[in-house]
Amino acid sequence: MTSTEPLADSTDRTAEAADRRRWFALAIVMTAAFMDLVDVTIVNIAIPSIQKDAGASVSQIQWITAGYALAFAAGLITGGRLGDIHGRKRLFLIGIGGFTVASALCGFAADPEMLVASRILQGGMAAMMVPQVLSIVHATFPAHERGKVFGLFGAIVGLGAVTGPLLGALLTEWNLFGLEWRPIFLINLPFGIAGLILGSRFITESRAPKAVRLDLVGVALVTLGLLMLLYPLTRGRELGWPLWGYVSMAGAFGVFGALVAYERRKSARDGSPLIELSLFRVRSFAAGILIQTVFGLALGIFFLVWTLYLQVGLGWSLLRAGLTGVPFSLAVSTAAGLSVQKLVPRFGRKVLQAGALTMAVGVLLYIWESERYGLGIAPWQMALPLVVMGVGMGLIVAPLTDAVLSGVPREHAGSASGLINTVQQMGNALGLGLVSVVFFGVIPDRPASTEVGPAFVNAFQHALVWVAAVLVAIFLLMSALPKRPAVHQEGAAGEESPGSADSPREGREPQLVP
Repeated sequence: MTSTEPLADSTDRTAEAADRRRWFALAIVMTAAFMDLVDVTIVNIAIPSIQKDAGASVSQIQWITAGYALAFAAGLITGGRLGDIHGRKRLFLIGIGGFTVASALCGFAADPEMLVASRILQGGMAAMMVPQVLSIVHATFPAHERGKVFGLFGAIVGLGAVTGPLLGALLTEWNLFGLEWRPIFLINLPFGIAGLILGSRFITESRAPKAVRLDLVGVALVTLGLLMLLYPLTRGRELGWPLWGYVSMAGAFGVFGALVAYERRKSARDGSPLIELSLFRVRSFAAGILIQTVFGLALGIFFLVWTLYLQVGLGWSLLRAGLTGVPFSLAVSTAAGLSVQKLVPRFGRKVLQAGALTMAVGVLLYIWESERYGLGIAPWQMALPLVVMGVGMGLIVAPLTDAVLSGVPREHAGSASGLINTVQQMGNALGLGLVSVVFFGVIPDRPASTEVGPAFVNAFQHALVWVAAVLVAIFLLMSALPKRPAVHQEGAAGEESPGSADSPREGREPQLVP
């Protein structure tokens, strides 16, 4: 044996250990992403049980979901920038630790107010944790391996969409230890603790060499403006739509105006605004941001009213309601894969427009079936409209981000991708707030027990008319997106962590260019 052989063996073992380490790191960050994805869907399915057991009001059940979305949206870009400045591993561990603590507070909430506050904290911690996932992947895996890694990430997204409602239904129906709905939050604890311990050992620290500064004033103005819109929307019906509510909603637009003025000054002063206003000169990006916002709004309305319709209006069990949604989730996952790999490269923007119209047709079909069958509708009768809706949604969600980012200069890719994720969450929160108007607004204040079912069915149909109208508006807005699919070109933006300044994207999806 020569003297070089032990050295070679030692090098091989070191390389093998490093390879195992990075795949462990991937499993940890993917688990965290899965926790966040499941948390959104798992809570929706349990909302009626939370309302009944905890005695939550209509506005409180809206804030249980909208509070999370609002905090997540407000902190998303800042979370990405904090990771760039102070280290992605450090922020990931802070995020997953805080998310776990917030989950425990949700699970042991003594009243609806504590649950709402804990959900807001949970959303804020998710905003610290989630942006680090893709940043850690970029720092850990070379370019030629990222396609496989992003494929795994897509599978995780699909799995979360399918398993969330079912898991929420099972955990609530099983009533483990007499805890009712609380295990839907407490299930995060073992995974969060394991992620915290293993993440501190296996994730490698990384920072951005040229990190963008924070814009806390911008975050405060965005949050204040959204609160001034959302709070009156969720409380207005219960309080009889007082004058201060209208004043608050009108004042929100003044706050957003102040935000634009401040962001202009911030950009001129140090080049690190929360919102890069120059991006809105790109026609496809400006239209895409509006599409993402109203699409999030439509989804926020649909998923909450759908849950209430199934469980309160039709009186179905959680498990029956959860199983009813499986065809929808499978259709979304299947269509999303086809749209990116097969359809967009050939047909471009028409795929997204077809998706909006298909989803609208599915919504109208759902309204027709709900009206035709009334309280006697069966899960199998819902399968067709849900599959049609799922196909339409799948055709939109996967290629939309690339279409919106196609004309954005590479140096602003981090700001652009962070803003896209942020406005979709903001739209979701706004949609949840509008449920008071489009759904609860047509339900009598104190319906008799025999009137609850018909009232909720009617309100569901009314809300879906609004959803269909929003989808038609999205179809029209999509005419501003680029027409043709093309390979990635220099200067085109890509998929990065929100707020990241240095995470070049390796394109795995076809990109649309004008």
